[in-house]
Amino acid sequence: MSKHEGPYFDDLQVGDVFDDAPALTLTNGDAAVHRSILGSRLRLSLDHDLSQRVTGRVLADPSLVWDVSIGQSTVATRRVVANLFYRGLAFRRFPAIGDTLHTTTTVVGLKQNSSGPTGLAALRISTRDQEGRQVLDFWRCAMLPLSSPDVNTGHHDDLAAIGDPIDVNAAVADIMMWDLASLPASRAALETGQSWTVAAGDVVLDAPQLARTTLNLAHVHHDEFSQPSGRLVYGGHTIGIALAQLTRTLPDLVTIGGWHSCDHLGPVREGDTLTSRITIEHVEQVADGFSAATTRIEVDSRGPEGTQPVLDWRLLAISA
Repeated sequence: MSKHEGPYFDDLQVGDVFDDAPALTLTNGDAAVHRSILGSRLRLSLDHDLSQRVTGRVLADPSLVWDVSIGQSTVATRRVVANLFYRGLAFRRFPAIGDTLHTTTTVVGLKQNSSGPTGLAALRISTRDQEGRQVLDFWRCAMLPLSSPDVNTGHHDDLAAIGDPIDVNAAVADIMMWDLASLPASRAALETGQSWTVAAGDVVLDAPQLARTTLNLAHVHHDEFSQPSGRLVYGGHTIGIALAQLTRTLPDLVTIGGWHSCDHLGPVREGDTLTSRITIEHVEQVADGFSAATTRIEVDSRGPEGTQPVLDWRLLAISA
């Protein structure tokens, strides 16, 4: 395998472990750069005094945490052609500014595509902090090229079976320890069936800067000439803008407990404008004082070639 540029699909075997990405300490500088690109408005990552009163620490925005985790996992997928899905992303602990994240990526499934010299690699990604406490656990599916169009790996795993559903109780265990009474009073309770359309879009800018900040090594997010179709925006960029639109629409959200699923439906390029449709699919009262809402966000991208769907994201939104 080429250690300089990352493995091809046919270099991988189920059970391969990648744990050599550098650990990253979350700083206020990281948070400021990340927010300037994506614009999340979650109160607990903006207001340090409020965060201290509610959680006992200064929380990092959850989107910064998952972007770093995904970025660290790209030591296995530097040659990625596209990311197809994420499944079962669950927070076990919400890191604070000053925490250091380290990620281990394990190959758990492989399927060579029947058309085109590519294959799908299913990865399990686990991120821990400096004390070894688990922060994130989830699955990602990346499409990688073969080293030669003549290679036949014989890999034909059923990737539909990859990933476990979120355990809501586990996803909110850390939140159960917070002083939610210190939060500002919520102006509206979330209810099943509510929906909103975000018509005022957000332009996608500074895509390479986001990839660099979060240690993302994928060639296609940095090199305009790595693929015939040109440079693509990192999928987390689209997800982060969708989160920003969610937090503008629902300003009283406490945090995001995890993702049930996240499917990339089409490519996004620098300069595209993203809009979204937000639907509350199910609300579950987790404990006195807060609830967990399964929320679907469908994102469209407007660009020179018209408007197309690019993201279908189901997440667990926590409200008090």
